[in-house]
Amino acid sequence: MSTAARSFGERLRWWRGRRGLAQLDLALTAETSQRHLSFLESGRAAPSREMVLRLSAALDLPFREQNALLLAAGFAPAWRERDIAAPEFAAVNRALDFILAQQEPYPALVIDRRWNLLRANRGAGRLVEFLAGGTPPAAGRVNLAVQLVAPEGLRPYIVNWQEVALHMVRSVHADALADGSAETAELLRRLLAFPDVPSLAQLPPLEDGAPVLAMHFRRDGISLQLFTTIATLGTPQDVTLQEIRIESFFPADAATAEIFRSWAA
Repeated sequence: MSTAARSFGERLRWWRGRRGLAQLDLALTAETSQRHLSFLESGRAAPSREMVLRLSAALDLPFREQNALLLAAGFAPAWRERDIAAPEFAAVNRALDFILAQQEPYPALVIDRRWNLLRANRGAGRLVEFLAGGTPPAAGRVNLAVQLVAPEGLRPYIVNWQEVALHMVRSVHADALADGSAETAELLRRLLAFPDVPSLAQLPPLEDGAPVLAMHFRRDGISLQLFTTIATLGTPQDVTLQEIRIESFFPADAATAEIFRSWAA
């Protein structure tokens, strides 16, 4: 058995188990036979490049993991991964800047797959200045998940921190299940290691019946309630672009809306 075939087979079997699929289910979706799939998983057969891509699609693997599966089978990656500042991304960067600007005076952020801050609008900067004081931190040095959960982050200013932390931990857990990467799993472990972080099994409170969870910030007698939306690029063809998210914050009440408008005046 070749090392490449064994490595590919182990990865394929791991992903199939992660997705909760029987061999027959995956074989049918990928339009191959269960016997051939069994041979691929055991390393008794080597896949073609087309088969790797079909199996990746059937498993709904992110581009990054599709590349890893191709490399394990001895093929070159199918998807490029370029820096967000690459000239080829000029149109995308203009679109991201437009979205951030349109969200003013309310906060908006561009983050990567693991919640690292890539850029933010002025509304986000004003919110961070209000909560933490001083100059907003530079992009590339801030992890939004850690900032919301860590004791030395924004936790002291979040009235409903337990609910917000539980939501964030569950979001990162869902990311870890989806991408299967060591980096996302490590971020989840880091969050769960912080003191007083609710467990994944904890049930969120449902007493108020609110349609969305609003983060309730309070400092110096000023109260802000914000909920968020998360958007992604609809037709990415690059690893970096597939992993980008745009998180937009909206006021949950009229008082919060007025405060943001006054800060921007």
